[in-house]
Amino acid sequence: MTKKLIILSFVLVALVFAGAARYTVKIYDPVTVNGTELKPGDYKLTVDNNKATFQLGKEKVEAPVKVEQASEKFSSTSVQFAPQNGKNKIQEIRLGGTKTKVIFN
Repeated sequence: MTKKLIILSFVLVALVFAGAARYTVKIYDPVTVNGTELKPGDYKLTVDNNKATFQLGKEKVEAPVKVEQASEKFSSTSVQFAPQNGKNKIQEIRLGGTKTKVIFN
């Protein structure tokens, strides 16, 4: 019985980690994502299929994204934005230590 519990525990842990990719992204200035303003802070970024979710405390913001792979790893995480309607809107996030580039629609 204990062997079954141990195996079941490993399977459950594997399923939890096999899902969406999670990162930490530091926002230094207010930016807009999918029409919602994010205040400066350290956000948990979850990328799952074509959806990105920013979370800071209880605040969650979701946005449609396109995920691309670069030819080389990025040395650090960078957030690129452009002015839109007087506010900075996130266009792309390059995730440090990976080849992953998250592009916002």
